[in-house]
Amino acid sequence: MTEPYATAILLAVFGVLMAVSALMTRTVDRFGVPIVLLFLVLGMLGGSEGIGGLAFDNADLAFRIGTVALILILLDGGLNTKWASIKQAAAPAGLLATVGVVMTAGLVALAARAMGLDWTEAILIGAIVSSTDAAAVFSVLRGGGLRLKPRIQSTIEVESCANDPMAVILTLTAIEIASPNRGPDWWIALEVPIQLAIGLVVGVVIGFLFRYLMNRVRLSAVGLYPVVSLAAAFSAFGLATIVYGSGFLAVFAAGAVLGNGHLPYIVGLRRVHDALAWMSQVTMFITLGLLVFPSQLIPVAWVGIGLGLFLAIVARPLAVIACLSILRWKPREIGYVSWVGLRGAVPIVLATFPIIDGMKAGHNVFNIVFFIVVVSAIVPGASIVPITLKLGLGRRQTRRAESALELHVLNKYDRELRDYEIRDDSPVRGKTLAELGLPPGASIVLIVRNNEPLPARGMTRIEAEDRLYVVCDNGDLPAVETIIGT
Repeated sequence: MTEPYATAILLAVFGVLMAVSALMTRTVDRFGVPIVLLFLVLGMLGGSEGIGGLAFDNADLAFRIGTVALILILLDGGLNTKWASIKQAAAPAGLLATVGVVMTAGLVALAARAMGLDWTEAILIGAIVSSTDAAAVFSVLRGGGLRLKPRIQSTIEVESCANDPMAVILTLTAIEIASPNRGPDWWIALEVPIQLAIGLVVGVVIGFLFRYLMNRVRLSAVGLYPVVSLAAAFSAFGLATIVYGSGFLAVFAAGAVLGNGHLPYIVGLRRVHDALAWMSQVTMFITLGLLVFPSQLIPVAWVGIGLGLFLAIVARPLAVIACLSILRWKPREIGYVSWVGLRGAVPIVLATFPIIDGMKAGHNVFNIVFFIVVVSAIVPGASIVPITLKLGLGRRQTRRAESALELHVLNKYDRELRDYEIRDDSPVRGKTLAELGLPPGASIVLIVRNNEPLPARGMTRIEAEDRLYVVCDNGDLPAVETIIGT
């Protein structure tokens, strides 16, 4: 078979798998299971031991695909993370993303050792599965139509985006410890804070630099703006890694700086990166699914399932209790955050590290991590929606319709176009627009009801699930949001 023909077959099979994954997401959402699990299973079905028969065993290529995909996912997460959320969740998410990750890694390592694995495998597995996954968490919460209480939602989202770099550092440190040519122990102990600090500084600097460039330099086509934001992400990752920092943290930080400042065509920019993030998730999980050989999973099934249950029921809750109790969180809030700790993309990508490094235990570690991710997706994942409603920590919300109105201005301006969805308990529900008492610099310009645009007139009465589009001065935003009740 000629190379062009083989490549065509590979792309055709991969394209079919991607299309099936996307088309089945709504069905999977109804069961509350992370969509990423579907991508992984389809990858296995398309593999050499599945119905697709596509031979793939290149861990190095899978790692490179996974790395690029994670960069795109973290950039999208940073672009959509507001400063208000970061400030609100700084203390709890910061503890969970550092102390919590280390505690989880240690507890899982002890459990793995108790189940008969040697210390090298146990420590590696603990480090690899120590972080939660933003893609898995978001897919369950958004797929289930959940809106959590602000403090809980901010903590879960910021933690899931910020704890990946810690897991990467711990995994690389574990591999270095197992290496016969490892450095001195005191240097290994300093690696974590040094890499986090360098990654954060590089990411912030790159973010501000590219934000300045995007506002100062007029590009010849609108489609080039996402190219520049991608350049910011890749530059942040590469530079941070070169100077021995956390490249993944640098990407998230750069994305947060870009997303929290004025950028030309910001609405369209976010849509492009949202699409790239989804494409990355599909591609990454299908690729990693292709890398799995089901026949090799059976010998480690009981270990993987046991560790997956231990992680969900024991390790994650103990780590969360230790971190959030000192902040005086309520027991039900601590219990909920403990349960919403799904694993996904990062652990499976990290599980390729030992294989690439040529470690003898590499394939065994990869197969066990696969089971842990699947158990994490099914056991906590399928129960998150009913538990959220039972504990009263969130509510269902209708799916947001596509924006009917967008404002694209190249230069920075002092006015905002915001849209607000009216809930059943909103204080403005049932009022007319004339009765709202908005500030003089604010005006409702459009109402979207049942996906149909309506003119905004003074006697128009506001109903639940309406979308109000408001133009106002930046200084009037707090007053507008207080009146509307966001």
